[in-house]
Amino acid sequence: MYIFLNGKLIPKEEARISPFDHGFLYGLGVFETIRTYEGRPFLLENHMARLQQGLHEMQIDCPITTEDALEIITALCEKNKLPHSSVRLNISAGEGAMGPQVEPFSQPTIMAFQRPVVPSSEMTEKEAVVLNLRRNTPETEFRMKSHHYFNNIAAKREVGADPAKEGLFLTKEGYVAEGVVSNIFWVKAGTLFTPALDTGILNGITRMFLLKRAKELQIPVEEGLYTLAELMTADEIFFTNSVQEIAPVYLLDGKTFPGKEGQMTKLLYEDYQRWT
Repeated sequence: MYIFLNGKLIPKEEARISPFDHGFLYGLGVFETIRTYEGRPFLLENHMARLQQGLHEMQIDCPITTEDALEIITALCEKNKLPHSSVRLNISAGEGAMGPQVEPFSQPTIMAFQRPVVPSSEMTEKEAVVLNLRRNTPETEFRMKSHHYFNNIAAKREVGADPAKEGLFLTKEGYVAEGVVSNIFWVKAGTLFTPALDTGILNGITRMFLLKRAKELQIPVEEGLYTLAELMTADEIFFTNSVQEIAPVYLLDGKTFPGKEGQMTKLLYEDYQRWT
């Protein structure tokens, strides 16, 4: 398997980064996980816009463009012969002196690697497991897709390794937040609901896309603060992320839901497949 590292495609076994990279020392780095279909990245411009927002927040000067990212991803897909894949584009601050650095970083470490994803013609159902661990608050005003990931890892350890289960975070106030690696949506009486960004969740790329498509399809949408009790009254529930796309929930806290048989879930999934 080949990866991209600072301008070169190299075998993954040869990859090295400096121990003084502040992405390693202090968690100063952001990443995007991008799904490719037939060698083409989906919603790349949206991913790059969020990446640049995180880089700006961390004061990492990295003028990587959407065109640059497309070139990198295309080269990886061709070199590894993986047209259907998940690509992680990772940018860390680069080398710096010991201790927190006030000045911007100007020589970041740019890395991208991929893993295969088998295309599926149907949705994969999930059991949603309410986590005891609460969602931590963002480091700054908004949640970045950053190296600060231990809250997610600790949550995954709590729910276990079963890929058919997705942990569901609540905020410390008890509001529904998001999954370990996903955003959550539900349907009630024909309206699509999802937690507001005020809960401190990540503004997922698939989340943004589905909200846009729902409005274009004239589906009523509401974002807000919702309790677990409100979620339990839903007609349909599903998780979203760039790799798993739309993953319907069939079981939550002992209560069954329609899963992949949910009418609006199916409608949105079919619409999503047309775009991918």
